[in-house]
Amino acid sequence: MRAIRTRSQERILNLLKTIKQGISAQEIYLELRNCNQNMGLATVYRSLEALKLEGMVQIRTLANGEALYSLAQQDRHHLTCLQCGISIPINQCPVHNLEDQLQANHKFKIFYHTLEFFGLCNQCQNDQAAEISQ
Repeated sequence: MRAIRTRSQERILNLLKTIKQGISAQEIYLELRNCNQNMGLATVYRSLEALKLEGMVQIRTLANGEALYSLAQQDRHHLTCLQCGISIPINQCPVHNLEDQLQANHKFKIFYHTLEFFGLCNQCQNDQAAEISQ
């Protein structure tokens, strides 16, 4: 049974359907204002929280603490550089079998999962090595 959604939640879902990558709550707020769909920032956050609890929206928190929201359509996996912030998507998932086992063993409904590795990208490693050799 589908939850009854507010007009604000529907507007946010419609916006997220048109955006292919994660977007911050502030960016959602600005995008809606640009489309003449005024909504307060607090309403954006409340709507995102309700959509998250429904399993419709997923959150990815970056190394700098910024939260990015997207539709909960697929699991996301990334390599994230702690120095420059670049985020490289990983297209394979090593934990799908674990997810299935957890759902069965704990009778826990999993909406999505994220897997993120933090370190230094190749460019930042090269920059660091150049600094050391000088």
